[in-house]
Amino acid sequence: MRIRGKSTPVKVAAAALALLAVNAAFLPVAWAKDNRTSNTAPVSSASYATQAPIVMLKDMDSGAILFSRGADKRFGPASMAKVMTAYVVLDLLKRGELTRETKFSVGETTWKKWNSSTGGSTMFLSPNEKVSVDDLLKGLITVSGNDAAAVLAVGIDGGEDAFVKRMNAVAASIGMTSSRFGTPNGWPDGGITKVSAADLITLADRLIRDHPDGYARYFSIPKLQHGISPDGRPIVQANRNPILGRFDGADGLKTGHTREAGYCFLGSAERDGRRLIMVVAGMTSAKARRDEAQRLMDWGFAARATAATGHARRGSTSASRAAGATHR
Repeated sequence: MRIRGKSTPVKVAAAALALLAVNAAFLPVAWAKDNRTSNTAPVSSASYATQAPIVMLKDMDSGAILFSRGADKRFGPASMAKVMTAYVVLDLLKRGELTRETKFSVGETTWKKWNSSTGGSTMFLSPNEKVSVDDLLKGLITVSGNDAAAVLAVGIDGGEDAFVKRMNAVAASIGMTSSRFGTPNGWPDGGITKVSAADLITLADRLIRDHPDGYARYFSIPKLQHGISPDGRPIVQANRNPILGRFDGADGLKTGHTREAGYCFLGSAERDGRRLIMVVAGMTSAKARRDEAQRLMDWGFAARATAATGHARRGSTSASRAAGATHR
């Protein structure tokens, strides 16, 4: 099945420098140390100190960037690329060009390329198995199935390369200006696939806004049962999200890990009608990733956003952007 897309004086200078020095004294610790940040301070009443090299936290409803570090770095996102794949599929469902009940067959070539022997994440699809789009989306997000991403790509556009072209077109259309994708699942591809954390935040924001039903349906499933183990028992895998079920209000999106980016996480949580979206990357372990994500979210919900949050919207300021990547 192939789906077509729609396609100065000294005194003045001295005074200015003095003013800058005073302003900097009031910036959060990590924000002040990041020489690539803008002169727009985070909208918060308290500082956030972190050892993470890449962090970004956005108040989705106000548009305020509450914290940002490592803003302009681009790197391979690994499995967070699957959020882009999910956005593309959810968009097709919304436009009626695809249904959840549509079934795609797991081709031999796709299975050989992406089965569990590769060492990557899988939902344990079998060769020639026919799987619904609904189940493939669950496998894609819940257990980060590389095989699920590939089957969706081939089923929709006849091949992974064609689907990747669609991913890049959609990414550009929603404002992901620093991103380029080379695979539907984020598997290392020699440096072709690159994103920034700001783009990941944009992607998460758009997915939650544009596809609220799809987000609710696919991004907070605690575990997935699919496939049969050699001993005949059903294969059950837990959701990779490190704060799901541990942090009140957490409900998405994707974790990941590469040698380049370390342990990373693109996540979201909602409390009392207020939603935050975060990226943390470059952590040294899965535990450090989980602890930093939970601490950042705790700080974010405690932070008091001001009324002038519109100034922090991406595109209306030069606020620093953070970068992050994930693999599994």
